[in-house]
Amino acid sequence: MSAQHESPAVAIARAHVEAWSNHDLDTARKSLAADVKVTATSTLPVMPATDLTGIDDYMIGLTQFAQGVVPGSAHIIASVGDEHNALLMLTVEADLGAGKATLPGARLYLLDENNKIKAEQVIFYAAPD
Repeated sequence: MSAQHESPAVAIARAHVEAWSNHDLDTARKSLAADVKVTATSTLPVMPATDLTGIDDYMIGLTQFAQGVVPGSAHIIASVGDEHNALLMLTVEADLGAGKATLPGARLYLLDENNKIKAEQVIFYAAPD
């Protein structure tokens, strides 16, 4: 299948972002595979690199991050994907302890055979408001 802006994987990735960015962490958790792996990196010196495996560790990290996100602030700039892969470019507004900022970033997802998120790679930075 060729890459599409509204593929099955893109729809799942968008729903996942909408859930955690609106602090609906139960819904976000339901979209994860048991062995989910997330890596996240930023140029922000206050944000250490993240490398977590498993739903519980993933949700601890996501909860810590999402707490600073302004609900309803997620804006998908672009998306592309196929049945099992999705790439979203987006922004969220957040206060991670240094004042409110816009966080532009990209999130790359891999879905398993059950359409659960098996892998997520995140890159972002902060643009002060």
